[in-house]
Amino acid sequence: MKGWERGALRAMEFVAQPALAGAAFCLLALGVVTWLPALAAAAVALQDWRGDGGGRPFTGTFRAFPRCWRVLWKDGFAAGAAIVVLVTNCLFLLGQGGPAAFVLLPVQVVLLASLAVYTLALAAVSAVDAGGDVRRRAAALAFGSPRRCLALLLSLLLAPLAMLPVPLGPLVLGPTLPLLLALSLYAPTNTRSPA
Repeated sequence: MKGWERGALRAMEFVAQPALAGAAFCLLALGVVTWLPALAAAAVALQDWRGDGGGRPFTGTFRAFPRCWRVLWKDGFAAGAAIVVLVTNCLFLLGQGGPAAFVLLPVQVVLLASLAVYTLALAAVSAVDAGGDVRRRAAALAFGSPRRCLALLLSLLLAPLAMLPVPLGPLVLGPTLPLLLALSLYAPTNTRSPA
């Protein structure tokens, strides 16, 4: 195999592996309260792929799910309930007028964005270091640096939008691309280059 062919295949791997982990995440997240453990399981599979190049993120996500479920089911339930409350508040405030809605709506949006960044960081941290105080380390990853927090938030917002032209792209790559960023910010020594 020539050099450019090998390079093209390796470049396609950097699309296929996150897409496979994202497909497994979508299947596991159908249980509604399972979305955070499923995201952490996808992070475990992606971290394994980043570390040793193992090309099994789809089955790796399913294998990691029971462990992630045991650790994060309470967090997933609480975060899911908080998301429902915050989205309901936002929808209610959008229908209201006056200064109270003008003040409270941005607060709800900021809380929702903070929760999204924290849960992304929690999934990444629990994938790399399952022991110890993962919640404290996730908070440090999410909010320890304004640049890192902004990068994680922008990845959460822009990755699904960037994948709109790809069929099912927002579903399968929307969650895994921000996960890859969070993993690379938390464990940068395990990164691999496409060339």
